[in-house]
Amino acid sequence: MAVATQVKRWTLEELHRLPDDGNKYELVRGELFVTPPPGDEHETIAARLSELLTPYVREHGLGLVYRPRAVVRFDESEVEPDLMVRQPHPDRRGNDSDWDRAPIPVLVVEILSAYTRRRDFNEKKRLYLDAGVAEYWIVDPEARTITVMKPGQPIRVESTQVIWSPTGADLPLTFEVASIL
Repeated sequence: MAVATQVKRWTLEELHRLPDDGNKYELVRGELFVTPPPGDEHETIAARLSELLTPYVREHGLGLVYRPRAVVRFDESEVEPDLMVRQPHPDRRGNDSDWDRAPIPVLVVEILSAYTRRRDFNEKKRLYLDAGVAEYWIVDPEARTITVMKPGQPIRVESTQVIWSPTGADLPLTFEVASIL
């Protein structure tokens, strides 16, 4: 039996040549991840979080809440978070190179599914924190928790309430985990 001795390392150029077939293709440090379209529960959680975050982000001048198709590009990687908060691009030109110069998000949120658990807790977590993302949340609908990660701080798993205190905001955003699940 032959055993593979090398794992293919993908490039951004190869990623961008993949078909637009409804799947989400992400590249993390040479590793390609393919995720089928999300289900209703996933999208409902994303919509509730977006409704919760948008007025707070606007009120405190934190930028905008971005949904999928907006990407984080860092270290020859490109991922599409379920939600992210960042300042608008200072010089939008309307092409792929804009992502290379986009501001680093202050918050990234991923909503777990059976397909994404490992990468959200491992590869994507390392990528986001290495890129300088100030806070990373992983929403786990099954466990009914939100895992909160910030560089240099212990990981917190919240099952009751989340308090988000981003730099630049006068007051924290506080919400019940159950309100989005």
